[in-house]
Amino acid sequence: MLDHEPPAGAFKFPRTPIVAVDEPHPDRRERVENLKRMLERAFPERARFETATRATRGEIERVHDPDYVGWLESFCADGGGRIGDTTTGANEATFDAARYAAGTAVRAARDAVDGSDAIPYALCRPSGHHAQSDRADGFCFLNNVAVAAAAAVAGGVERVAIVDWDVHHCNGTQEIFEAREDVLVVSAHHDHGSWHPEYHPQEGTLDEVGTGDGEGYNVNVPLPPGTGDRGYERLFERIVEPVVREYDPELILVSAGQDAGAADPNGRNLVTRAGFRTLGHRIRRLAADVADDRLALVQEGGYQQSHLSFATLGVFEGVLGHTVDLERYGTDDPFDWLDEPTDLVNSWIDDAVEYHSDYWPLD
Repeated sequence: MLDHEPPAGAFKFPRTPIVAVDEPHPDRRERVENLKRMLERAFPERARFETATRATRGEIERVHDPDYVGWLESFCADGGGRIGDTTTGANEATFDAARYAAGTAVRAARDAVDGSDAIPYALCRPSGHHAQSDRADGFCFLNNVAVAAAAAVAGGVERVAIVDWDVHHCNGTQEIFEAREDVLVVSAHHDHGSWHPEYHPQEGTLDEVGTGDGEGYNVNVPLPPGTGDRGYERLFERIVEPVVREYDPELILVSAGQDAGAADPNGRNLVTRAGFRTLGHRIRRLAADVADDRLALVQEGGYQQSHLSFATLGVFEGVLGHTVDLERYGTDDPFDWLDEPTDLVNSWIDDAVEYHSDYWPLD
């Protein structure tokens, strides 16, 4: 997964003559190298790393069109490159990396279903939640959490809940499961809308609730820029927890993108290490209450590579119920420096509660 390398340019965009020096794409291998180091140093007695295998073609094609999978394989074999006029690009290693990422998520979900004493975590790269059934999007090629959820359902799990707290809408996960009731998708994200008419047509709005049998089982919660620790806790109290409890899943998967962090260049939210600690604690408690502690986390975004380690440390501090006292930093977040606009956040959450109350017991 480290060998995947998108093309350099002006941050995530193509190179431009007004920028003298190309910048590496934000999906850099250092992101996951730092996360691995964080887990090794912060939880030396509790972190155990295992090598997963590639997702099989059959596992992938439960959620992806075979023609698209074949195209992606050929595109990468020919050297890759930027996909059209998008911010997404690949090299010759990307298809294999994406298969390993999806296989890692499948393994994490399987371990959770099998009753692992540990909390399985899929340290995936590239991310997956923007990849739709027939196209790449948003730095994503295969939808890791969707492949994992479909594998769990194929293995006999009747209901899977996916909670996505990545700062971007999980448009690919929504598209894949929008007509199904056996996979609930709850996404909290910026109200960024569509960023490309062809590759990203979904808007992530309240009214994208699913279709047919899946109506009501897609729960979008747009959040305003500046949403921080208090806003995300309010989100869990008023929407995530009551919806997931009512759904009563047998497995909870978290699309754990920490790009809602206070310093992330691809987001504008203000969640701190302490805020992510709270999210980790609440999702673990929710899984214990409704899913017999069957919980797995799947890494999505997070692009300020230093803060990503602090933010993800917070997630695991909450999940494991153990706060780490870091030398020089204590239990704080050195990137925390702005307060959030609480009244605005509460107003947007009120709107989401009112809308989704047609489908779920919210107040």
